[in-house]
Amino acid sequence: MATDGSLNQSMNKAQRHYSSLFFLPSLSQTIVAIAAICIVTGLSSEVFSSSNGLVSGLLLGTTLFAVTLGIDFVLSKVILKDAIFVLRRMLVLSLFSWVIWFIFIIIAAGLSAVFGSIWWTKLCLLGFATLITLRTVVLTFVSSSSLGRRLVAILLTPIACIFLFVAFWASQNIAPIDYVPFLVVSPFIAVLSAYLFAHMLDNIGKKNYKIPSINIFKAFMLNWVTAQNAPLESFLEKIGEDTDIEVSFLKFDSSKPKAAVIVPLVHPGPFKNIGSSVLPSILKAEYEKAYNCDACVPLGLLGHELDAASQGQNHKIINNIIGATSFQASLDRATAFVRVSEGFVGASCQLFGKTAFLSFTLAPKTTEDLPQELGKIVREEAGKLGLDVVVINAHNSLTESNEIEASIETLRSVAVKCLKKAISMPEYPFEVGSATLHPAEFTLKTGLASGGMTAIVVKVGDQKTVYVVIDGNNMVSGLREKILSALGSAGFSESEVFTTDTHAVSAVVVGRRGYHPVGEAMDHDVLISQITKAAKSAADNLEPCKAGYKRFIVPKIRVIGGGSLGVISVLIDQTIQKAKRIVAPVFGVEGLLLILLLVLL
Repeated sequence: MATDGSLNQSMNKAQRHYSSLFFLPSLSQTIVAIAAICIVTGLSSEVFSSSNGLVSGLLLGTTLFAVTLGIDFVLSKVILKDAIFVLRRMLVLSLFSWVIWFIFIIIAAGLSAVFGSIWWTKLCLLGFATLITLRTVVLTFVSSSSLGRRLVAILLTPIACIFLFVAFWASQNIAPIDYVPFLVVSPFIAVLSAYLFAHMLDNIGKKNYKIPSINIFKAFMLNWVTAQNAPLESFLEKIGEDTDIEVSFLKFDSSKPKAAVIVPLVHPGPFKNIGSSVLPSILKAEYEKAYNCDACVPLGLLGHELDAASQGQNHKIINNIIGATSFQASLDRATAFVRVSEGFVGASCQLFGKTAFLSFTLAPKTTEDLPQELGKIVREEAGKLGLDVVVINAHNSLTESNEIEASIETLRSVAVKCLKKAISMPEYPFEVGSATLHPAEFTLKTGLASGGMTAIVVKVGDQKTVYVVIDGNNMVSGLREKILSALGSAGFSESEVFTTDTHAVSAVVVGRRGYHPVGEAMDHDVLISQITKAAKSAADNLEPCKAGYKRFIVPKIRVIGGGSLGVISVLIDQTIQKAKRIVAPVFGVEGLLLILLLVLL
């Protein structure tokens, strides 16, 4: 069963593309690299210098470096004033520019040694035009500054550097007047070619979806590079759609609130800090602040079709949940925890009064998003048995295959068997303990979001069951079984581990997925030790409790519907693929025009 497959695949493509864009060298590394290239560039000029070649070459290289550094400082601090193009990134752009220009110059130096200095001059000029093209493309797609400021940033460094070359040529009796036509015309050709390239990519969005590709790209860049979410979320709000959000809520109270399980049918995506990606952690934090107890936000049964559009929508959901859950818990009996499996499809269930806490897992096979349709089916089946139900997708196993192989009918069958098994069990008073840990060893980059890991222990008779909720996006296959085994050895009769599916960990690392599922970049022994520590801490504060259940609706939440999110994610991928196809024809024609212009000089 492929659940929301094409949408998830297109989102994964977008995340992989963007997460690979920002592996940039440090400021010090960039400065050293530019200095080295400029010095070597200057020294390469001595192949046709009539005298004092080493001295003049060092002087040229040092001056090129100083001019580049100084201009980039002014561009970043005064001209552009762009959130992305701080000094480090401005210098990285110059570094890549110098690498390209350096290639032209080194080839020119070699040719000049054999055929004369004319080749050094002409290929240096060709590199100058290529430099302007590169800077035009980058600043057009990335910078949010005005057109005038971008043009200054595009032209200032190349023109300043080419004037230094012209002065050097003049000192070597090469008449710069011969190359004035190229110096005047080539920037127009370079800028126009780059803008044609950008226009062709922009039209993909305008023609197919009435969405300017470049505007979307800039919003994504602002988010990925500077973590600004407002520009992209503003766009998502405009194209989103309003829908009512269902919330299932289960809490445990002693003399005061003890723990809560909150399951809003909002998908925690699409990525990083955009939309509801951070909802599990901020909802947990806000609820705990309001009620002074542990809370967890495991994943319900849904996919990317219900990503909230913005932080504003997140807070609307949170405020409604906090306001709707101050009721008194009254369910004072619970059954033991039970499991049912059919092949690789597993379900677990525990009843609190007439409320079933039911979860699905397909571990060790992939347990990814499960469809809303399954949730409706399970609720109907539970209703036939006189039960309310909180349904959880454990989301706790990820293999190389993203396809969920179980059919809805198999999942329904296992759920019904599990509910019937639970309802046949005797009921007893119960105790609950809870604890949350935030291990310092694990971060967003290793796959753990700010919600940390929460353990809720339920003791019914002699059975101690621990539910562990990890604020991460899925889990490597096989790790769940290791965790359950360790918890069994620690004295817990039964256990299950869930992830929140938070996409706060997505697009923060360079890699195949753009994120690490729980356990992929973590030491398993340390992770399991921390989980066991949380479970034991929860067991240490067991006390008699009552349960409370409520299902309610948060109205008119702006979501990025499946159609909208699909358009955006597909547009990103289409734009990048289109760029790969047209880059050679567009800039190949530009190169031929520039070469023709040089030949005619």
